[in-house]
Amino acid sequence: MSVMKLISCLFLCTLSVCCNASSHRSILREVSDIDRSGTDRDYAVELNATSFDAVLKDTPATFAIVEFFAHWCPACRNYKPQYEKVARLFNGPDAVHPGIILLTRVDCAEKINTKLCDKFSVGHYPMLFWGAPPKFVGGSWEPKQKNSDIQVIDNARTADQLLTWINKQTSSSFGLDDQKFQNEHLSSNVSDPQQIARGIYDVEEATSLAFDIILENKMIKPETRGSLLKFLQLLTAHHPSRRCRKGAGDLLVSFDDLYPTESWSSHKQEDDKSLVKNFQICGKEVPRGYWMFCRGSKNETRGFSCGLWVLLHSLSVRIEDGESQFTFTTICDFVHNFFVCEECRQHFYKMCSSVSSPFNKARDFALWLWSSHNKVNERLRKEEASLGTGDPKFPKTVWPPKQLCSSCYLDHDQTSNKIEWNQDEVYNALRNYYGKTLVSLYKEKGIAGTEGAEGAALEDLTVGTNAVVVPVGAALAIAVASCAFGALACYWRSQQKSRKYFHHLHSLKNI
Repeated sequence: MSVMKLISCLFLCTLSVCCNASSHRSILREVSDIDRSGTDRDYAVELNATSFDAVLKDTPATFAIVEFFAHWCPACRNYKPQYEKVARLFNGPDAVHPGIILLTRVDCAEKINTKLCDKFSVGHYPMLFWGAPPKFVGGSWEPKQKNSDIQVIDNARTADQLLTWINKQTSSSFGLDDQKFQNEHLSSNVSDPQQIARGIYDVEEATSLAFDIILENKMIKPETRGSLLKFLQLLTAHHPSRRCRKGAGDLLVSFDDLYPTESWSSHKQEDDKSLVKNFQICGKEVPRGYWMFCRGSKNETRGFSCGLWVLLHSLSVRIEDGESQFTFTTICDFVHNFFVCEECRQHFYKMCSSVSSPFNKARDFALWLWSSHNKVNERLRKEEASLGTGDPKFPKTVWPPKQLCSSCYLDHDQTSNKIEWNQDEVYNALRNYYGKTLVSLYKEKGIAGTEGAEGAALEDLTVGTNAVVVPVGAALAIAVASCAFGALACYWRSQQKSRKYFHHLHSLKNI
């Protein structure tokens, strides 16, 4: 076995074999449409002692409500319809106000939950608690406890009373009759850099949807195979989400099993589509069915296109100098071959074709992508203004605004709207915004700082903005120490099947 293949195996091992993905089901997609008895769906997520910490740790929601109940309790049965009226607003892919509050239930009458209910001193049914989801993880509550991060919800015996309590806590005006995409609660303050922190979930959503679109439209063909493999390589090394990196790596390794070069009929693609979807490139919980940072005030605005732009920018600030040209051609080819909006595809490819010399620095590519995005926004702003199709709450604008980075502006002619940029400052702003700040939500939720082996794996969810590719020597040392069995399995597999593209995976620097 060649050294190059060994390094390839070990590199993939560190990114996928040793990454322990959570096995729990989607926190917001596990709600059934109709149960077997034919009654209305349950929106509140049923938890038990096994899933409690995992679900509350992983939810994108800012707040959580946990209802402790007993299935034999008549008052609990009577309260359930009231609780479900509120859960409908916040839970599930069809939620009116997604990503804000996660409503859950724990049945204390089940023996598996006895210790969990004791930890929260459940003394009557139903009993409701409110707090930030991470505060419930490994947490507890006592009646005489002072300054607790977890609160008991009193006087919430009806849906109206519970929603009134929620509105008071969140300074909101949610209503039981709210319908889909009533987005008056969205913040459009672009000067707040912390908004992008919630974009990490949208990057995962956009990644998953992009591959769904490719499969649905049968876009994997002999002439597009190479560009897709390169894009998967890029995601495996640099996607800001660990679970997406792992999924991309898994799909990359198994790609020629699913799409062998000798069989390219549409029937073959149809047969293999379900197999590819089983990879769930960003994990079982994605797609969630809604947007957070990229949600528009209208159903047809922002969303996927916004999430895809955030993904591209996040990739641009994670590469190293030696990868800049590879990243440029990979992204250009991916958009050209797999983006289904024809006009957008042609405009982007025209911008790619106008580049006359290769990129030698990661900084230069990140700035080119930034400048291109501003040009796209300027063109769309004029079109949307003339047609009245823009999002009034999120108009297309130049990024970064002065409120976000005043030092990025050297001069701004208000008459001609021409801007002289300090590109060093712009690059720093890009790295902070789409690098550190983008993934900071994970740290705020206490995931990255978890102690122990699990914490070490979860810490990998956030990738650094400088050295984002593990050096070959470091990858080799880490893999030997922690993934010996994975390397041996990879070695055995490589002996069985000679993958022509496999030698590219050890480091994008060598491409």
